[in-house]
Amino acid sequence: MVEKQKQREQMMKELYTMRRAAGYGSNFHTFQDYMNYRAHLELLERREALPPSPSLADLRSKSPAQRKERRYSTSDYVETDLLTRSLEKARETLNSPRPPKPFIPSFDQLRISARNKDEAIERTLRPKRPPLPASLPPEDEAQVADFLANPKFLARLKREKVAAPDLERLTPGLWLNDEIINFYGALMMSRWETEKENRANQPQGNPTGRAGSRLLNIHYFNSFFWPKLLKEGYTTSLARWTNKVDIFAKDAVILAVNHGNSHWTAAAINFRRKRIESYDSMGFVRDTVYKVLRDYLDGEHRDKKKKPFDFTGWENYTLEATPQQENGYDCGVFTCQFMEYLSRGEQEFNFTQEDMPYLRSRMIWEIGNVRLRDD
Repeated sequence: MVEKQKQREQMMKELYTMRRAAGYGSNFHTFQDYMNYRAHLELLERREALPPSPSLADLRSKSPAQRKERRYSTSDYVETDLLTRSLEKARETLNSPRPPKPFIPSFDQLRISARNKDEAIERTLRPKRPPLPASLPPEDEAQVADFLANPKFLARLKREKVAAPDLERLTPGLWLNDEIINFYGALMMSRWETEKENRANQPQGNPTGRAGSRLLNIHYFNSFFWPKLLKEGYTTSLARWTNKVDIFAKDAVILAVNHGNSHWTAAAINFRRKRIESYDSMGFVRDTVYKVLRDYLDGEHRDKKKKPFDFTGWENYTLEATPQQENGYDCGVFTCQFMEYLSRGEQEFNFTQEDMPYLRSRMIWEIGNVRLRDD
């Protein structure tokens, strides 16, 4: 047992050294937590364990202070085979690339390739986004401190609310709960409603609203939509979620997905680009997300439009350069930012793990002021 523990520790150190050489920026202790977290998620994937219970419900029963001290044990989660596979992959990356296998594209692959080229041209013509700032302006940082120091803090937006214990989860090192995730989704919806009003009030010569606006007409499903869909499939009760909205008239439907009460990811049904999209800051391929959302889309179309949905030209998509977390607790922040960028029609993300402290402070400011920042 002691010998196996030493072997795991040596492998962990070797892998950390190789990841550092490849650009990993966090310390060794954080890397250990990251690998423990990744192993935990892999075990869930192997068991196909996606429990339908309310996402991250266990976080409600524990105080932020208690949750912050939690650490997965190496002996419980980091298996030797995971470290072995990770080391082999890292070594392959450092070695010379193998000759590619012969590839003959299909018609759909050629079509997708052409679309990707068009998007690459669009990105080239689009001005390069500046890096995110290191912090908010001093007066806004002071406001963030005031929000956190207020034990009676309460922000409301339609049906969503965030109280002081929820807001504290946006301090470093803590997981986000449903309240934070869903309030952020409500902020995106509120921003679009404001934009729609602005566009309606514009003169005929300027129907596009504010200058440079690329906000999408989105619908956000709160975090309880996914577990219900996963457990029950498309049912009459789920159909009632859209009695007052036609999702097929939207540019995109955006949702937060929780996996096994352990990990947040973002997903979207992108009508403009004919894509079912999944964005995971741990880099897992989410085939279940693609399948379940395709089934939902067909069920919703049969219910509301009385015929099957036409999936011609649709693809399952994730961005190859999706930003990746380097620890076991920032997935909720990554997910909120994925959704926020998608709601603005962005095709890529310009944030990294290094931006998490700033983004957490920014989200506190946005929730406290009940609006998303424009900068």
